[in-house]
Amino acid sequence: MSLTIPGFAGKRVTVADGVALNVAVGGSGSPVVLLHGFPQTHLMWRHVAADLAADHTVICPDLRGYGDSDKPPADADGTTYSKRTMAADVVALARALGYDRFALAGHDRGALVAVRAGLDHPGVVTHLASLDVLPTLDSWDVLHGRAAAVGFHLYLMAQPPGLPERMIAAEADAFFGYFLDLWVKDPDAIPADVRMAYLKASREAVPSIVADYRATATIDVEHDEEDRRAGRRLGMPVTVLQQDWGAALGFDAAERWRAWASDLDHRTVGCGHFMAEEAPAEVVSALRSLLAR
Repeated sequence: MSLTIPGFAGKRVTVADGVALNVAVGGSGSPVVLLHGFPQTHLMWRHVAADLAADHTVICPDLRGYGDSDKPPADADGTTYSKRTMAADVVALARALGYDRFALAGHDRGALVAVRAGLDHPGVVTHLASLDVLPTLDSWDVLHGRAAAVGFHLYLMAQPPGLPERMIAAEADAFFGYFLDLWVKDPDAIPADVRMAYLKASREAVPSIVADYRATATIDVEHDEEDRRAGRRLGMPVTVLQQDWGAALGFDAAERWRAWASDLDHRTVGCGHFMAEEAPAEVVSALRSLLAR
């Protein structure tokens, strides 16, 4: 039996030709969309979503290519799993559920989709939160020298189709489990049944997960570069929660974000990467503060 967010209804919603997303919806009130990261599913929001549902309609999809959402084959130029395409999925999902405007929060991969949605659909995304990433262009800029080893998976999955997929599929649970173990400071925050659900979902989605990461090394960078040249920025209120990666890798995270967001609340957290599970009360507090701006 699949794990669910208590009190939330599961749906499948068509968002593009041949692509439907699995989504959990709960609560009532102004809409908030929550996008999961790697190597997870919408289940990572279970604590935060339940709290926000007291006074918001909370929409938690599995991203295209992840969890129980559809996993279309990748195309040659990366468009199928570009953050632009995945952001369009989110806008279409909200519209299908009756919402033309919504607040948006994303963690990890979901945060990259959220940023792209904010840049591509500024009249749709009212508030934006990013948990523990930099925008795509900046992520590549700050990785250099020996410190870049922390992002080895980015470089592995950036390689041409074939070898990365075979290597990861050969030891999928070991590969995805490595990140669940390495990036968490409180292992109890991801109980055994949830961990098993994440591993199963990721094991069954190796080609699409790799395609998502490959797009981040190619077409997603091109889109960010186009926005930077055009001077496009996030005009809505933005909240960023991050571990202190800047201290570890030698960059000013808040400064990087200020180049993209004019109305920015940047916070450094003490928990691990999986903050919605490790420190849900802190995440909820930050999101409620964002929604009040």
